[in-house]
Amino acid sequence: MKKILIVLIITICLLIISGCLKKDKQITYEDSFIKEVSKLKYYNKKYNKRYISYYHSHTDYSYEDIVIQVNIGLDKPFYTNTTVSKFLNKNYILVNKYTYLPSNYVPNDLILLDRSYSRDNMYLVKEAAISLKKMYTDAIKDGYKIRIMSSYRSYDYQKDLYDKYVKIDGKEEADAYSARPGFSEHQTGLCVDIDDGVINYQLFEKSRSYLWMKKNSYKYGFIERYPKNKENITGYSYESWHYRYVGKEIAKYIHQNNITLDEYVAMFLQK
Repeated sequence: MKKILIVLIITICLLIISGCLKKDKQITYEDSFIKEVSKLKYYNKKYNKRYISYYHSHTDYSYEDIVIQVNIGLDKPFYTNTTVSKFLNKNYILVNKYTYLPSNYVPNDLILLDRSYSRDNMYLVKEAAISLKKMYTDAIKDGYKIRIMSSYRSYDYQKDLYDKYVKIDGKEEADAYSARPGFSEHQTGLCVDIDDGVINYQLFEKSRSYLWMKKNSYKYGFIERYPKNKENITGYSYESWHYRYVGKEIAKYIHQNNITLDEYVAMFLQK
């Protein structure tokens, strides 16, 4: 009996020691991880616990991806932990499934787009509209045509549109391709849906004009906002027709580095 008791005590001690060592090893590993990610210029100390938690469930991701995606908010479900956009009336305003616009927000300097390259009653922020017209003119010179199918949308307009899609396809499916009211980029007055006047805009990828846009839109300050193979970042299905004005400098960086606006903001503009 005495021998059994001794063996039991030794076993318990070994388990306790093993657990402590394992815990110490984990602490050391996490400290090492934080030390490495803190070297990234877009690291945010207040997210340390979130970085660690996200990395535990995404060990195949690079440290850079971990930091960027947590900064975006991707460690939490879409439409949770949401905040009002910080950059109202700026070209780099971010509106996604974590940042939204107030229901009464109307961008400054909206102007009516010319009917020569747009449907009726299409509005865009003046700076974006000027660049858009130049892009349209140069596309025509090169033998391509682009036409604006949709531009600025008010909060109420987006609400009616989203509610209609939910009735047709259900909330889960609607969320994959349509923004909830307040979370739509169209409310910024900085984005447009484009076709070529021949092919349905949802098939824009198959048009000649799409190839021109893919190659040249960034030169005018526009980016393809929801690109292919970035759905996990943007939260939306690929949209070859949806272009967003961010200004030439940011558009060039996004184009050359094959990233999204979400990633750019998480890297350079998020505090």
